[in-house]
Amino acid sequence: MKSKPSSGGLVYSTETGRMCPVCRKPVADCICGQKPLPKTDGIVRVSRETKGRAGKGVTLVKGVPLDLAGLTALGKQLKAACGSGGTVKDGVIEVQGDHCDTVIALLQKQGYTVKRAGG
Repeated sequence: MKSKPSSGGLVYSTETGRMCPVCRKPVADCICGQKPLPKTDGIVRVSRETKGRAGKGVTLVKGVPLDLAGLTALGKQLKAACGSGGTVKDGVIEVQGDHCDTVIALLQKQGYTVKRAGG
């Protein structure tokens, strides 16, 4: 009778917290689950949207060529500059409210090619 290979291993450490079961590194340092950078055309698009948000507008920033950590840091900068909340979902930065002009100015100052998308 053959025994199954053990899929067990360290899943939590009191020193580092949760561990990745594949690469056996702390989840914060995991390299196996990272997604490659999305392919973009080099243009960051900023738009305003209200769909599915009960009429509340959000400013969307799409096409930024950064990984998840970079997007999170940029999102934090944009939210602080606009004085509002927001999030990063599926590679898109969402800032609550209509802050397109502020976001465009800040991104251009950081050296990105920015276009306003939508109406």
